Amino acid sequence: MPKIVFDASSVVGALLNQNSLPERALLLARSNDTICLSAAVEAEIREVAGRPKFQKYLTPSRMELILEILTAAAFVVEPSEAVADCRDVKDNKYLELALAAGAEIIVSSDQDLLTLDPWRGIRIMTPAAYVARHSEVTEIQSGRC
Repeated sequence: MPKIVFDASSVVGALLNQNSLPERALLLARSNDTICLSAAVEAEIREVAGRPKFQKYLTPSRMELILEILTAAAFVVEPSEAVADCRDVKDNKYLELALAAGAEIIVSSDQDLLTLDPWRGIRIMTPAAYVARHSEVTEIQSGRC
């Protein structure tokens, strides 16, 4: 199964908008791929999701559901190689995780990461592109193309 990294912007998009492309991407990854996490990435996702500006839009059960989807079957790895390739230094943790985990894709809504695509052979794509990629693969596998 391909290994996938989600950044905080995509997870927060899934949290805030039920049936959104970020949520669909997260659900597709959970059922078809392996979601990768590190302690630093999980901490940032929880910190961003817990910000007061988002709390008025979230119920505790919604937060619990999305975080469970993200973490329940995650491949947890701690990066050993520091990376300094992203113009936003806070986003280097996603690159480090993808590199350490052997991930094929980083799903992100963050332009600082998206501008690096592809990075060291790892695709960096929006949730919409990830969902579209899965649709194309499914069509090819079912012989509809």
